[in-house]
Amino acid sequence: MSALKKVLPLFSYIYHPIFISIYGTLFYFLVSPSYEYIPLNKVYLILIQVAILTLLLPLSLYFLFVSIGVISSFTEANLKERRIPITIQALLLFFLLNFSVSLDELPELYYFFLGGFLSSVLALISVLLKFKASLHMIGISSLATFIYSLATLYELPLVNSVALSIICIGLVASSRLYMKSHTNLELLVGLIIGIISQVGLWYFWLL
Repeated sequence: MSALKKVLPLFSYIYHPIFISIYGTLFYFLVSPSYEYIPLNKVYLILIQVAILTLLLPLSLYFLFVSIGVISSFTEANLKERRIPITIQALLLFFLLNFSVSLDELPELYYFFLGGFLSSVLALISVLLKFKASLHMIGISSLATFIYSLATLYELPLVNSVALSIICIGLVASSRLYMKSHTNLELLVGLIIGIISQVGLWYFWLL
């Protein structure tokens, strides 16, 4: 049990919100039947764009913000420190939706990022309301819901992937509690935001 507690903080880094978009994109191209009809150079282009806009650029801005004292930690941030990063995340996802991922060509991926944009807006609203919803839980629950949605939509045998993603939700929640980063309520609200932002859009699309 003590060994597990020592490992728990790793899940706050592995499933940091900054990595969720690239995880979801990679998973989509690995399992989606649509992948066969997409030119390989298009796949590489999208992966590069997603990596730049949701990973490399935010990481660069993170180091900038740390150097000027806007942010103090990669995994921990108070309410005041959250405003700028969440706003930037929402803007970058908005840019990605409008200039990179097409609704006509990649509707599943488009709605995944639209759900990410919506969850960023909801997270920002919670900050403005002085509530610290867990961004880690928003990210991992969004990813898990996306994996489940792909499995359901295409009737893919992804039982192990779905089960693993659910286990990861529990591990991330335990990690955040162990690190004393969030309360149970903050984790629960993050979980609900992550799931609803994805489920609502998938339901809308399937209609």
